[in-house]
Amino acid sequence: MNSILPKKLGTWTAISIVIGAVIGSSIFMKPAVMARQLGSPWLLMGVWLLAGLVSMIGALVNAEVGTRLPHTGGQYVYFKEMYGDFFAFIAGWASFIVINTASVAAIAYVFADYSGYFFHLPRLSHELETGVVWHLPYLGDVFPLENIGVKLLAIGIIVLITWVNHLSVSISSKFQVAFMVLKVGVLLLLSCWLWFSGKGSWQHLSAATLWPEKSGWQLAAAIAAATSGALAAFDGWNNLGMVAGEIKNPQRSITRGLIMGLGVCIAVYFLVNLAYLYMLDIHEMSLSELVASDSLERAIGYGGGAIIALLVMLSTLGALNANLMPCARVSFAMGRQGHFFKWVGQVHPKWQTPSNALWLHAAWCSLFIMTGSFDMLTDLFVFTTWIFYGFAGFGIFVLRKKQGAGFTGFKMPGYPVLPLVFVVFALFYFCMTIYSDISAYAHGSSHTVNSLLGLSLLLLGVPFYFVFKRNLKS
Repeated sequence: MNSILPKKLGTWTAISIVIGAVIGSSIFMKPAVMARQLGSPWLLMGVWLLAGLVSMIGALVNAEVGTRLPHTGGQYVYFKEMYGDFFAFIAGWASFIVINTASVAAIAYVFADYSGYFFHLPRLSHELETGVVWHLPYLGDVFPLENIGVKLLAIGIIVLITWVNHLSVSISSKFQVAFMVLKVGVLLLLSCWLWFSGKGSWQHLSAATLWPEKSGWQLAAAIAAATSGALAAFDGWNNLGMVAGEIKNPQRSITRGLIMGLGVCIAVYFLVNLAYLYMLDIHEMSLSELVASDSLERAIGYGGGAIIALLVMLSTLGALNANLMPCARVSFAMGRQGHFFKWVGQVHPKWQTPSNALWLHAAWCSLFIMTGSFDMLTDLFVFTTWIFYGFAGFGIFVLRKKQGAGFTGFKMPGYPVLPLVFVVFALFYFCMTIYSDISAYAHGSSHTVNSLLGLSLLLLGVPFYFVFKRNLKS
């Protein structure tokens, strides 16, 4: 059995992994929610730019760290060098238990939900759907049999993509490049279609705000909540580091993949949101259930919803592969180093893929699908992800001090100011999310479960660390 995965990924695959992981379903769903939270077209566009710029700083940090440590495993490998075994394990544990698996589950759920636009997905009777209840601490009652057709289809598509990745890295990478070109092309086509329809108005950009009374901490909380949605749409750029050990020329391809891939995403998101605002004013956006469908139906009439549903399905299918392919590599790296189940770190003797890690992630993603919803899953993984993004930003200071000045690879521009800004933003985002959750709880909402559940799942990893550490010594 080979000890490492073969290097089969090139620059275009690196770029496609970033674009594929970032552009999923959020760009079709989150703008309407953000419009309700912000109530201002300029604030809406500003938050998208803010989230994009902050994500780019994070990508620059990862570009330098990834070229310094070009090994499969992503942040688990980075944190092991920066902070030691314990923190690396907690990061890897979080990656498996909530961050990567919840994000994949959310994407698959959206794919299955939109497929119902084209064919009927079965549902059980109301008595059966509500008859089986799982009582989860801090989360409330979950009905696993509810909307069973959507859930089973979501699980099925995860199994299918996992099977492709189990068989071949090469096929999976070609699949990813094809879907990158397809999804970027259709989003740009959608934007042009809306602009040149002549049925919108650029005056929507100067429309009055919906919430002129918001100020101070109330405004800050609204911006933080909207930023969470935008960050969810940009999340995934760090996935490239998870497959760094399989990239042919990591010094060049990691840097180009992160910067070029995320640059394309920022541009596409800005143009698409501008097209939405051209078709709908901020009030209409805030009332929209699906802003993309409403915009296109205004441009071409009835039938726009079907086109959007197809675009969402294509986009989420590519995003599924871009998340499933690299994310299992974290658990794979942990298994190889004895900090997880050893069988998870085995390479398939025939296909030369991290097969066991892939199927483990597929199983946990399936459990998330049975218990969660799209909004809960996205809020959960984004909140948890940004805890570790902040530590990654600070870690570049640690890494430069440890490795000295002899490194000749890519060094991020703007050091030390930009990584410091990134760390401060991550801390601000963490605090404001907790504040927003507490405020929501005070008004009778159950939204607070997302941050509490995320922190609880992190703490659950502490005893597991000592179990695996003891097994490693024995």
